Amino acid sequence: MPAITATAPGKAILLGEHAVVYGQPAIAVPVIQVKARAIVTARPDRPRGWVGVQAPDIDLETTLADLPADDPLARVISGVLETIVIPQPPACTVRITSTIPIAAGLGSGAAISVAIIRAFSEFLGRPLPNEQVSDLAFQVEKLHHGTPSGIDNTVVTYERAVYFTKSNDAARGQMMTLKVAKPFTLVIGDSGVSSPTVLTVSDVRQAWLKDVELYEGLFASTGDLVKSARSAIENGDTPLLGQLMDANQEILEKIGVSSPDLERLIQAARQAGAYGAKLSGGGRGGNMIALAPIDATSEVVEALTKASAKSSLVTVVSS
Repeated sequence: MPAITATAPGKAILLGEHAVVYGQPAIAVPVIQVKARAIVTARPDRPRGWVGVQAPDIDLETTLADLPADDPLARVISGVLETIVIPQPPACTVRITSTIPIAAGLGSGAAISVAIIRAFSEFLGRPLPNEQVSDLAFQVEKLHHGTPSGIDNTVVTYERAVYFTKSNDAARGQMMTLKVAKPFTLVIGDSGVSSPTVLTVSDVRQAWLKDVELYEGLFASTGDLVKSARSAIENGDTPLLGQLMDANQEILEKIGVSSPDLERLIQAARQAGAYGAKLSGGGRGGNMIALAPIDATSEVVEALTKASAKSSLVTVVSS
């Protein structure tokens, strides 16, 4: 049996992170320049039911049986077996690699889950539809983020720019594919600071519990910005979209999830000609994004480098 390979892209939240957990809309886009890859290879030399797990990026080589039940890799592989109802699969090795930075707000966990689900279910002869792929990945997202919105698994699974609202009873939430009237360019800068989303989501929740009225107001204001951003994207108004991103950054600073490292990169991008810039994802580290004019993209990249960005990449968002 030939090896089965599947990939899944990263993602960036354009506007609405954190507020999306509390029922407000958010806009997110796939980042295809970085990917997670899963390769499933048959192991006829092993007994049925044996599943090897290799993740060289984190120096892991073990078996499914030896992983803790709440390990994300174990959870996603077991989830596929439970969904397809195959308790004893043909012996195989699942190998996972990724070019998506971990704990940087680019959806690394969701992409790894989606790649594994697709490769493993196809290896078992029962490739799962997008709906089930997203649902399974969402279950694993709970390990990564505690109370996830569902936006990561949705964008990574469907690989489209989406307008997303969390649903209380569905992992996919309410998703609407965005009509991008005019392609726009994002420069993504990595602060080099690892910041697990589960921690910032938890901290925001604690702050919300202490002052519900304040945070509900901030989240509602974020929702208004996201709705305006949707119209800007559908009308091709890139300068307005940049202004809305700047306004969202101001709210994220009030929520308490920004950081001096991120703000240094954001300011550098704006001074280099970006229409707007903000953090993207959990915050307090990870990545920021800048909406750049095509003729100023290289200047924004250079400015981020001078401002000590660990790395940067450019992606174009279109329909």
